[in-house]
Amino acid sequence: MQFLELLILAIGLAMDAFAVSVCKGLTLKKVDLSSMAKCGIWFGGFQAIMPLIGFLLGSLFASAIKAVDHWIAFGLLALIGLNMLKEAFAKEECDCCNGRNADFSVKTMFTMAVATSIDAMAIGISLAMAGGVNIFLAVVLIGVVTCLLSAAGVKIGSVFGARFEKNAQITGGAILILLGLKILLEHLGVLSF
Repeated sequence: MQFLELLILAIGLAMDAFAVSVCKGLTLKKVDLSSMAKCGIWFGGFQAIMPLIGFLLGSLFASAIKAVDHWIAFGLLALIGLNMLKEAFAKEECDCCNGRNADFSVKTMFTMAVATSIDAMAIGISLAMAGGVNIFLAVVLIGVVTCLLSAAGVKIGSVFGARFEKNAQITGGAILILLGLKILLEHLGVLSF
């Protein structure tokens, strides 16, 4: 994967964390740099760690499933993307908005960071299956993009409200599905980049 593809992947992965950050911004009376940094660091950190773990796990099994690795990568990306689309259309408001709770405790942030980054582990497995990926560049891009979008999401949520949450999830889901399709079509010889 080239830099631009990794950047697009990072943006797609960051959309769940962005949506949750928008909700966190909705709960705050006044947004400060501290609350923006907390969301950015928690979500960006976990979004960076999880694909690395997934990549290492995927690399262990890559040789055993070489013949179908592109199908696995496509399947994982498509499932994650479809799940993001389903969630975007299934709910009116994100879970963290329902209680209007501005809780930034370690327990709350840890739980949200893990919940929004589980998909990133599956993406790491997909990256191992796709091959030719600079995992360290991918991890840095995913972490930095998520950190920046999450920090911005807090401010956006406080200013504009919840209308960006659904669009962010739809965009993220579509990006992941299209990247999975690209990996599959390249391996099948339909596309050559």
